[in-house]
Amino acid sequence: MDLTAAYGYRLEWIVSFVAVARHGGFSAAAKATFRSQSRISEHVAELEKALGVQLFDRTAHPAALTPEGRALLPHAEEILNRLGDLSAARGHVRFGAYPSAAAWLFPQVAQRLPAEVRLHLVEGPSIDLEGALGRGEVDLAIRPVHPLVASESLEHEILWTEPLVAVFQDGHSLASASSVRLGELAELPLISIGETSGARQFESHLAFASAGLSPESVFRTNQPQTLLSLVRHGLGTGVTNALAVTTANLTGVRLVPISDSGVERQVALFVHRDRPRTPALDQVVASVRAVPPPTWP
Repeated sequence: MDLTAAYGYRLEWIVSFVAVARHGGFSAAAKATFRSQSRISEHVAELEKALGVQLFDRTAHPAALTPEGRALLPHAEEILNRLGDLSAARGHVRFGAYPSAAAWLFPQVAQRLPAEVRLHLVEGPSIDLEGALGRGEVDLAIRPVHPLVASESLEHEILWTEPLVAVFQDGHSLASASSVRLGELAELPLISIGETSGARQFESHLAFASAGLSPESVFRTNQPQTLLSLVRHGLGTGVTNALAVTTANLTGVRLVPISDSGVERQVALFVHRDRPRTPALDQVVASVRAVPPPTWP
């Protein structure tokens, strides 16, 4: 083995290559890795230059792996998985969480850990955390049970449940109500948590469907602060889970309970059952379990 040959490659090139292959394009890879699209393209181009082969067919939309790219992918993933195992063995744990859970839970977990356990926050939308855990990019994930995960290799335990709430602009006729019903909300322009396209079943969608209602959302967003800003500017009424908005800036809006939602968000701790559990990961899991569940006004 020529060890000096390894100096010709940079780890970030391999990370970007795997991200493009797994996320379905350069733009999606940039979003997933918190890099600019130009930087991702530069990394892949440098890797192709070093190897002397083309890894992606850029004429396809989205970019598709060439035969050389398909051959390289499992080896590149193995490199990253081994590095992840090394990091875990040294007491490093990658903690995946969606934004409102990260804001509320992560600081409380970090405060409970001994100094030798190094916790790394990987924050992202709920729908991305399943893939990150499956690929070994995080060691555990805090995310809602819905939308349901597809992988049978992931197991979970429920940490808490939280109600759905309506979010009104100050001055709205229902902003001072003690509660509202789904039928009243269905007649309003709604802003909901979820994807802008597709059929993922978030709790707010399930609540309306269970009541036989199918209102159209004027906007959907995965960011609580964006939902609140849209409501604050009078662009609609928000429907979301309680934690998402109680950890955010509520200036200019009012929260009102939904009396007949019939659906609560279940938030769970997810781990991969087929991966070895390190002492550091066990300590983080124990710290997560030790945090009392949130309470609601």
